[in-house]
Amino acid sequence: MESVQTFGRKKTAVAVSYCKKGRGLIKINGCPIELVEPEILRYKVFEPILLLGHDRFANVDIRIRVKGGGYTAQIYAIRQAIAKSVVAYYQKYVDEASKREIKEILTTYDRSLLVADPRRCEPKKFGGPGARARRQKSYR
Repeated sequence: MESVQTFGRKKTAVAVSYCKKGRGLIKINGCPIELVEPEILRYKVFEPILLLGHDRFANVDIRIRVKGGGYTAQIYAIRQAIAKSVVAYYQKYVDEASKREIKEILTTYDRSLLVADPRRCEPKKFGGPGARARRQKSYR
């Protein structure tokens, strides 16, 4: 069975994608990719597919499980998982040249499709309402 498993991350959201030989199905938590909520961010999920063309996705099935984070972080994790799984599948089961071509297309458009964003939420400290903000100083 030709299959690869990859993951995408954004903040605390983690999307695990399972890419195998098939007929072009892409499902997120069991639902088709066309029904991703919120619909404003739906194009963000479609970006890797629109960039690479439907023909590259025609012979693979991708199943994605996503949890953690908020709406936007989950969407960004999903798109990264899709992009990384296609690159990994092409590297393992197709050929190096087409994998390099796919990687080039994705990185020139948006590097975060393949490379995770390392920024995390900074923990709150004492003496103030947030991570950096402090109580206002008063002299009278």
